[in-house]
Amino acid sequence: MARISVFGIGYVGVVSAACLAKDGHDVIAVDVDPGKIDAINNGLSPIVENGLDELIAEQHAKGRILATDDVQYAIDNSDVSFIAVGTPSAPDGSVGLKYVEIVCDNIGRALANKDAFHSVVIRSTIVPGSTEGTCIPVLEKASGKTAGKEFGVGYYPEFLRESTAIEDYYDPGLIVFGAMDNGTADILTEINETLPCKIHVVDLRTAEMVKYTSNTWRAVKVTFANEIGNIAKACGLDGQTVMEILCSDDKVNISSYFMRPGFAFGGSCLPKDVRALRHLAREKDVTAHILEAVMEANEAQIARAEAMVEKSGAKKVGFIGISFKPGTDDLRESPLAELAGRLIRNGVEVEIFDPYVHEAFANENSTAGRGNDVVPDLGGRLNADLGAVIDGSDTVLVGNFYRDTVERLEAVDKPMIDLTRMNRKKVSNGTYEGICW
Repeated sequence: MARISVFGIGYVGVVSAACLAKDGHDVIAVDVDPGKIDAINNGLSPIVENGLDELIAEQHAKGRILATDDVQYAIDNSDVSFIAVGTPSAPDGSVGLKYVEIVCDNIGRALANKDAFHSVVIRSTIVPGSTEGTCIPVLEKASGKTAGKEFGVGYYPEFLRESTAIEDYYDPGLIVFGAMDNGTADILTEINETLPCKIHVVDLRTAEMVKYTSNTWRAVKVTFANEIGNIAKACGLDGQTVMEILCSDDKVNISSYFMRPGFAFGGSCLPKDVRALRHLAREKDVTAHILEAVMEANEAQIARAEAMVEKSGAKKVGFIGISFKPGTDDLRESPLAELAGRLIRNGVEVEIFDPYVHEAFANENSTAGRGNDVVPDLGGRLNADLGAVIDGSDTVLVGNFYRDTVERLEAVDKPMIDLTRMNRKKVSNGTYEGICW
C-alpha cells in the first residue's frame, strides 16, 4: 500500500482521497480552506456526493485519512502526491493554470527538503503539453531537482461523474496515465490493477489529450442529441424515442469503427443523407449547427489532403485506392476520387491502383466506374501492377487499406502520404506523412 497526499479537497480530490483510503492507502488531503480541513478531520465530507459521508467517516475512524494545510508535512509523510486543483477558463478561453502552478511551486519547495524519491502526479484537467511545459519547469525550479530522475512525474486524469463518483471510481470505463519514470508508473499501476478495466499506459501528452477528448466528445454527443431532438420535434416526432432506438444499435451506431481519425467520409449514403437532414432542418426553421459543420469539416479534410500533396511538390501521384472505401468498386461521392479530380485539374498526373475498381473495368461490368463524375479517363488511369504505380510516381498516396499491399508500400523510399494508416506504428516522419498521425 502507498502513502498518498492529495492536493485540492474539491470534488475530484476528496472523492479520490476517500476511495484511496478505502483501498487501504494512507491518505493526507491538503488544502488552504480551513473549513474543508476541519470537515475531513472530523470525519465529515466537505461536499455533497452520494455515499461520501459514510465513506469519509469510516476511513477517518480507521485512521487512514486526515487533512492539513501543511505542505511540508504532507510531502514528508507520503510517497506520491496527486494534484487535483481546479483549472478554470482564462479570459481568452485557454486553460487556467494559476492554481496548478501554485501547488507545483509549493510541492517543489517541499521536495527541496526531502531526500527520498517522491512522485508528483497531475490529475487536474490540463491541455496537452502543460505537464511538460508548465508543471515540470515549476517543480524543477522550486525543488532544484530534475524531473524523472530525482523526483517522479505523471499525468493521471479522472473520469468521475458527479452523483455517481464512487461508483465510477470502482467501475471505471477508462483508465489512462502517463509517467516519466518507472517508479511513478508502478505506483499508478498498483493503485489501479484490481479495477475491472484495462490500464492504458501512454506518454504524458497523450494522457492529457485523452481527457480533453473525452470531455469534448460528451459535449458533442449532448449537442447532437439536442439537435436531432429539435428537428424531430419540428416534424412532430419524439426526439428521445429516436435517440433511444439509435443507441440500441451497438454494431454500427455505437461503434468504434467510425471513431478512427483518417480521411473524409463518402459513399452513397452519408453525404447525401447529411445534406438532406440539414435541408429538412432549414425547411423547419431549425438551426442545425452540427449538421452545418459536418459537411464543412468533411470538405476541409479533403482540402487538407490536397494541401499535403501540393506541399510534396509531386507532378505524378500514385493513388492506392480510389473507391469510397476498400472492398468495393463504388465511387459515389468518394473523397479519394474528388481529391484525384482536383489534382488532375491542377496539372498533376494521377495513376491508380485499386483492385476492385480495376476488376470492374477488366470484366467490362456495366457498372464499372459507378458514381465517378470527377476523374477523367478513369479506366485509362488504372494499373493492376502495384509496383509500376509506385515506381512511376513522385509521391505515393495511400487512400484505402489493402492488406496485401502493406509489405510493398512499407519498402517505398519516396514521399508517401497516408490517409488510412497502413501500419498502426507509423507516424509522420521524414518522407512519410500521415493525415492525422
